[in-house]
Amino acid sequence: MISFSSYKGTASKWITIFDSPFYPDSLDEAKMLYEKVLERFIELVDQATNSANLLEIITKEPDPLRIQLLRVFRRYVSPDTTVEMTKKKRDIPNIINDFGDRFRSLEEVRRNLQSRPVPDETLMALLLEQSKRGQKGYDLTEAFFLWFDRVFGKNYIIRGPVRAGKDVMLDKVLNNWEAQTPADIFISRLDGTPLVVGFARYDSDRGGSQEDDRTGGNRDKATDLLRYADTYKVALKVFFLNDGPGLLLGSMWNDYARLESYGNGKIMVCTLKMLDEKFTQDWLES
Repeated sequence: MISFSSYKGTASKWITIFDSPFYPDSLDEAKMLYEKVLERFIELVDQATNSANLLEIITKEPDPLRIQLLRVFRRYVSPDTTVEMTKKKRDIPNIINDFGDRFRSLEEVRRNLQSRPVPDETLMALLLEQSKRGQKGYDLTEAFFLWFDRVFGKNYIIRGPVRAGKDVMLDKVLNNWEAQTPADIFISRLDGTPLVVGFARYDSDRGGSQEDDRTGGNRDKATDLLRYADTYKVALKVFFLNDGPGLLLGSMWNDYARLESYGNGKIMVCTLKMLDEKFTQDWLES
């Protein structure tokens, strides 16, 4: 197997860069997506009796408008509560009970709304940027699944979320695996024999403690999987599909090279552009 470290001298040629929107070009899309949402938020603020009541009213709005309104609510009223926390309607009374004393008052929300232009391009741009987070990760996994189906689809089975979707839970696909461990990629022979567990990540930017946490966590995953393979005599390997300009920052490239070396051939670190050279049937069956 060609080592990940051997690509470092020409590293910039081996990463994939998915396009990002330019500013202010992106404002056209932001306005199209969020102008009506902000207009509706202003209407609901006028209807509400207090900030907690505003959240209750938003909860009655139809999807997907409700989710977008919750994003605006978080910006104006409650930065402490994530949209994920407020998605479930049955949890709203508990959210109000636990966080309501930190909600910004409705009077102040109204004053702030009146101080902003209509439409508020700044807020729309922020909402659009937030909505794009994770998009490049989806692009990465989709590209890999398409490549794998083209090259190996007739002889192997690949499972996992192609874009958004539920991860593969290893306790559901590996006998005697007890922890509820999510994975992005699971490859097996046609008879179901497990061959590869994979994790995908696109790094637009990376550094500092996040960098250390990422590679340390990957090593822990790999250690557990290789220990499992040794215990149960399974020809299981670990695959890290990592890409993006963040790989060029700090010690990231060297960290991943050490991770691959740690596996003694059972761990592969790869970008999309390396697949044809590295991800071979010989490695799959090794």
